[in-house]
Amino acid sequence: MILGWKDIKPGFVILEVGSSRSLKTGDWRTERPVLDRDKCNKCGLCYLFCPEGTIREDEEGYFVSDLYYCKGCGICAHECPQKAITMEPEG
Repeated sequence: MILGWKDIKPGFVILEVGSSRSLKTGDWRTERPVLDRDKCNKCGLCYLFCPEGTIREDEEGYFVSDLYYCKGCGICAHECPQKAITMEPEG
């Protein structure tokens, strides 16, 4: 069962290693990263700087965020030298 943050009781503690994969942390976001493929040079800096490890390389060599887990911190957009990632409001 996948739990969203609203399903977790206050003071919730993760006791099992790797069990955070079962939590849908992406619904914490207020903004999401959006990639402009025309600007992207596929350098992978977004992948390296993502503190949650939600960015993966797709079949075309672009680095895209898994929005199921991305918390919307914006570090990927900040570190992108090409300014190919923008943070846009959820909704």
